[in-house]
Parts: sequence; structure tokens; C-alpha cells
Amino acid sequence: MYQLQLLLNIPELFTSQSKIDFYSSMFENLDLSSIPEFPSSSPGRKGYSHHALFRAFIVMKAERFGTISDLLDYLRNNLIIAHLCGFDISKPLPSYWTFRRFINEFSHDYLASIFQNQVNILKNMGIISGEFISMDSTPIKANTKLNNPKSFSKNKFSKDNQPNSDKDCKLGVYSASNDSSNKRYKFYWGYKNHIIVDAISGLPIAETTTPADAPDFEVALSLLEKTNKWFNLKYVNFIADKGYDVKKLYNYVRNILHGHCFIPLNKRNSKNPPLTDDGYMVCEAGIKMLKDGKQYFDGFIKQKFVCKFCNSKDDSACPINHPKYFNGKKHRGCTKYAIISSDYRSSINRDSLYFKAVYKLRIESERYNSRFKALDFEKAYVRNINSVSNLNTFGHITLLTVAIVAIKLGKYDEFRSLVALMQSA
Repeated sequence: MYQLQLLLNIPELFTSQSKIDFYSSMFENLDLSSIPEFPSSSPGRKGYSHHALFRAFIVMKAERFGTISDLLDYLRNNLIIAHLCGFDISKPLPSYWTFRRFINEFSHDYLASIFQNQVNILKNMGIISGEFISMDSTPIKANTKLNNPKSFSKNKFSKDNQPNSDKDCKLGVYSASNDSSNKRYKFYWGYKNHIIVDAISGLPIAETTTPADAPDFEVALSLLEKTNKWFNLKYVNFIADKGYDVKKLYNYVRNILHGHCFIPLNKRNSKNPPLTDDGYMVCEAGIKMLKDGKQYFDGFIKQKFVCKFCNSKDDSACPINHPKYFNGKKHRGCTKYAIISSDYRSSINRDSLYFKAVYKLRIESERYNSRFKALDFEKAYVRNINSVSNLNTFGHITLLTVAIVAIKLGKYDEFRSLVALMQSA
């Protein structure tokens, strides 16, 4: 013990006091009791503490390191931080392969448990409410040469050209422009991290990682269902972009959660003729047509419209002399049909001031995604979905713990800023 104290007192090994205070506070607010500290008993060596390795990956994300090599260099040059993690610094630190094996093989269920615990702590503090939630996904590029813009591989973005370096990643697409009038899209091999954010505090409530080809709305249904089992989402206001405009999602939020959706319509190239404000169709001559009966189906109504002059005997009544007007039938003129949805999705008034005000809260998803990706998540440096999922969740746990520490220290203006809290701790 005396030798250890001497080691810690060597000036060259000292880290700034603010860093020491920051990580001390972070680790004090991480309850790892649900994680077995050491691997199950075996004839071999005892191994390194899982708690220490866990805290080391919190350091990795807080310092915004992308690789394990960077983390190892940092711990070796800041042994006091390694000591705070729980490593015995009188002995060699774990090797690169020990860290890599841990992130590859560590059960994600343990990480999910810690994540949920941090969310519940913030909920009990009154910071997270879950009354308004926003969902979005962010792309994470796989560690493969096919994602390199300078790569000249043939058909590098073909579904049949699976990267050899990562068999779990899939081909995805993301928007490369914020200009709604001139959207540009890019293909990539990789994953997506889907995040439900509390739209008031701007903090995550739930997250999951999938291959890049997973449809957002399908993941949303699954994630909402799982989240509702441990975080009560009853009466929630669900906010998302038009990529989530799917009836199944509306029905789940409305019928199961008894909440409301704030999602723009995705018209999907619908060719249904537009109706007037009072629900009538206009013919090619610009004349409002007449309603002539309707048929009711499950979730929609088929409305029939006929020509205003359908019973007229005047051959000159149609101003454009439409061929169908002279059809030789008893009821002359055009006949058109409109499909009018009668479900919850179609009943939402997206032009209302309330809808627009609530939908603006979706910006919290974009802000959180920006803070999350600032932890060096643009590209994955590991090569399987379990490793990518684990690192993503480590990032979210880091930001949640930052919020807990800031609130407990009374620094309410810093609970969403890792850098500000680290500098002022």
C-alpha cells in the first residue's frame, strides 16, 4: 500500500485535478452492482475486474477516443485515472486484446440494465418525464474499405458485395444534405443507432443498434414495446419524421399507449386526386363534381364523384368537350373515386398550431445525435454488431451519467454538456 501511495505521488503521473474530480464523480454515480465483477470461476487466471474494464470504456467515451489503442495510451499516461477505474497500477494494465475481448464478448444485457438505471435516476430527479418523446436514428459506418471515398472497388455498394471484414454490417442509406428542396443521399455499409429522446430534457430514454438496412418504423415499434415494460409510456406524445409514417406505429401509440403521434405525412407518390376544403373533387374542366355514394371498408372510405352535368341533355354543357361527356350512356360525363382514410393517422390536423409547436421539439433528437456522435461515433472501429452495440450504449451511459453528476452538483446549465462539466468539475 505504501509503494502504491508513493507511485501515485510521483509528479509525472499526476493528472489535472479537474479530471480527477470529474472521473471520481462519474464513477461514484455508476452503480455496477448488477454486473459480476469477475468472470465465472475457471481453472485459469482470475482475470481483470469487469467493473474496472467497464469504467475504462466510460473514460474512452468521455475522452472521445475512437480506438482501444488511444484508451490504453491515455491510461498508461494517466495512471491515477486507471487507479480510479479500479486497476492495480502496481501491475501491468490489461493488454489491448483484453479490452477488445471484453467489448466483443460482454453481454449487452448488463449494459442495458445500467442504462435503464441511469434513466430511472434522472426520472426520479424530475429531469426526464417521458411526456414528450422524439425518435430518430443515426448512421454508423462499418470499419471496411468499401466505405472509403477513395476506394475504387467495383460495385462496392451492391448488396451482393458483403464486406469480408464485417459480416454483420448491412447496406444502408442516409441523407447527406439538410436542404429539403435538394436532398442528396449516400450509401454506406454499417449500422444504425435508434434513439428515443425525452424531448424536454434532450436526454435518451431508450436505444438500440441494428444493421443499416433495418426499417426505422419497425425498430420503433419494437423499441417502444420494450421500453414501455420498464418506463411507463402511457399517454405519451410521440414525435418523429415522416420515415415513421406507418399505420402500425400510429395504432400502437394510440391504442396501446393511449398517446398521440406528431408525424408528418409521407405521401409516397400518392396519385389520389386532391379534394377541395369541403371534401369535393374537381374535374379536368375545373368544375366541382357531385358526390354519388360511398363504400365503407376497414380503415378507409371509397367516395364516388360524378359530373355536375351527368343528367343534362345539353351537349354543350361541358366547357372542354371532354370525350367522356359524350359517352352515349344515360348518365354522361366523368366518374372518379377518392380513397378517404378513416383511421387515426388521417384524423390528425397537421396544419394546426399545436401540431407544429409540438413537432418542433423533434430538434432535441438532432441535438442529442450531435452530442452523441461527438464522442467519435461517425465510424465504428470494431467489426461485429455486439461490439458496436456495446460501444454505443457505453456512449449513452456516459452522457446520462454526466447529466446525473451535473444535477447533483447543482450545475443545471451543464447537464447536457460533457465538455463543460469536465472542465468545471
